[in-house]
Amino acid sequence: MTQLDRLAMAMIAYDEGDPKRIHHFLKVHDFARLIGLAEGLDERTLFRLEAAAYVHDIGIHEGERRFGRNDGKIQEDLGPAETEKLLGTLGFDGEDIARISWLVGHHHSYGSIDGPDAQILAEADMLVNQYEDGVTDRKRNEALYRRLYRTETGKRLFEALYFAEYPAHA
Repeated sequence: MTQLDRLAMAMIAYDEGDPKRIHHFLKVHDFARLIGLAEGLDERTLFRLEAAAYVHDIGIHEGERRFGRNDGKIQEDLGPAETEKLLGTLGFDGEDIARISWLVGHHHSYGSIDGPDAQILAEADMLVNQYEDGVTDRKRNEALYRRLYRTETGKRLFEALYFAEYPAHA
């Protein structure tokens, strides 16, 4: 197994008993990987993006335990320390841990996007969140699209998921 495979399994164990969270990070990872590959990320940036996609919501359970909630700010505040602990036990490189933890600590702060990995993580997370949250209002989707999406692949995926009309089948 690769280091990313071990991380995926560790996150499944971390979120054991919470299939909603497990399904969420697996979907975010797949979209992030797909966008990263299509956008031509270099190998190291793609590795960090994929790792961050697996752990991006790692602060949720700690937020629920400590504060009884798990909003984006709580996730960003508590996620980096949890990320550092987990990645350290899996033998991740210190520079990788630093960047992945930063991504976790900023994945809801769109104004702090500072590179393609942060952009793609935000886009992938929202591709999944819109579906999981049941957002179907076209005006809200258009506003999010204009505000967040910058990669050509992310735009195409958002359009296919949220702007295309599903053809009626006879």
